[in-house]
Amino acid sequence: MSSAGDLRSGKTHRDENFPVASWIIHPRHRAPILAFYNFVRTADDIADHSQLPADEKLRYLDVLEAELLGKGDTQAEAVRLRNALAERGMPPRHALDLLTAFRMDVTKLRYENWDEVIHYCRYSAMPVGRFVLDVHGESTSTWPASDALCAGLQVNNHLQDCGKDFRELNRVYLPRDALAASGASVEELGARKSSPQMLQCLHALAVKTEALLDEGRALAPQVRDFRLGLEVSVIQAFADKIVAMLRVRDPLSERVHLSPLELLAYSFGGMAGEIARRATGRGPQSKTAAGA
Repeated sequence: MSSAGDLRSGKTHRDENFPVASWIIHPRHRAPILAFYNFVRTADDIADHSQLPADEKLRYLDVLEAELLGKGDTQAEAVRLRNALAERGMPPRHALDLLTAFRMDVTKLRYENWDEVIHYCRYSAMPVGRFVLDVHGESTSTWPASDALCAGLQVNNHLQDCGKDFRELNRVYLPRDALAASGASVEELGARKSSPQMLQCLHALAVKTEALLDEGRALAPQVRDFRLGLEVSVIQAFADKIVAMLRVRDPLSERVHLSPLELLAYSFGGMAGEIARRATGRGPQSKTAAGA
C-alpha cells in the first residue's frame, strides 16, 4: 500500500479560502494546527481523488484512522498529528470526526435538504474550528458560534465549486429540495452558465449561508486569545465577501474567489475592525443590525 501522502493533490494551507496557522497565530500554536491541517488535507484529497476506486479510498481512510490511534507508523501525516496531539494532551476526536465526513464524501453523492447539508458540515467543517479553539485553550462555550462560522465557510465552498464537484466527482451538495423548488436540475451543473432556475437556487442558498455567517459573528468577541481573535475576524471578513459575491454572481461562469489583493485588503480590514472592537469593548454586531 502506497503512502496516503503520495495521493495529495498538491494543495497546501496557502491555497484555502481562509488563513490556516497564518503569521497572526502565535508561533507556539502553529505546529499542531499545521499537523492537523496536513492530516485533514491528505484525507480530503483521498476522498476527492478522481482515479481511486471507492473501496481503495475507504481503505486509505481506515489506515489513516488506525495510525492516528497508534496502530502503525507508515503514514507520516497520521504519525505527526498523533505526536502533536500527545504533546498537548489532546484527544483525536476532531480528526476522527473529519474522517467520518470524508467517508461520507466517498459514499454519499446527493443531499436531500438543508438539514442533511448541515449534518455533513457537523463532521466536515465544525471540527476544524473546534480543534483550533482547543489548541488555544478556549472554552467549549465558543463552539456554537464557531460551528456556525465553519458551516458557512463550508457551504460557501460548496457553492463556489458546485460545477467542478459535479463534473469531476458526480458529487452534489446542493439540496435536492432546493433545486426542485427553483425548477432546476442536477444536470444543469455541467453547463458553462447557470440557467435562471439554477441561479435562483444558488442565490437562495447563499442567503441561507449568509445567515450562518451572521451567527458566527459572535465568535471573535468570545475568544480570549487576542491573536486568535484577529485570525477569526480575518476569516469572517473573507467569508462575508465571498458570500456577498455568491448572492449576485454565477459560480458556473463568474469568479467567486478572492484575488491576492482582495485577500490582503480584507485581512487588514478584518484585523483593524477587531482591534477597534476590543479597544472599545463593543460586542458583535450582525449585518442586519448594522443595516447591511
